[in-house]
Amino acid sequence: MVTNPLTTQVSEIKLSYKLKQKASDLPQITTSAEVYSILIANWDKGLLEFLEQFKIILLNRANKVLGIAEISLGGVSGTLADPKVIFATALKACASSIILAHNHPSGNLKPSTSDIDLTNKLKAGGLLLDITVFDHIIVTSEGYYSFADEGIM
Repeated sequence: MVTNPLTTQVSEIKLSYKLKQKASDLPQITTSAEVYSILIANWDKGLLEFLEQFKIILLNRANKVLGIAEISLGGVSGTLADPKVIFATALKACASSIILAHNHPSGNLKPSTSDIDLTNKLKAGGLLLDITVFDHIIVTSEGYYSFADEGIM
């Protein structure tokens, strides 16, 4: 039997996700204040006012937190939030919904035009994948801005 060299050069893709605790013990999110509390408790305080980071909170159907994933680490004035990476992460975790989050090292809570455009783009992408984008939170050490609370979602 002759082995086809092309079949041995193909990489195997394997996906896995394991909860560290029982689903019943996962924190449930019902308000933007709870989102901020979870984010600020898990944010690297040394980077919060130094470099911009983009993260997502992954939620199950009951709005329980499956985890937080760092999508990118940028510079002082911006970071790249690649939709492919965001949704690949959400799909790998079998998330039903996500919450977007990034910090503004300047402390300014006002969203930029690019923040709003990205949010709309990701919200539309989520609709195609049946992954709801519930909110986008801008995080600073002194507070937060919720796109949902402000009616931008």
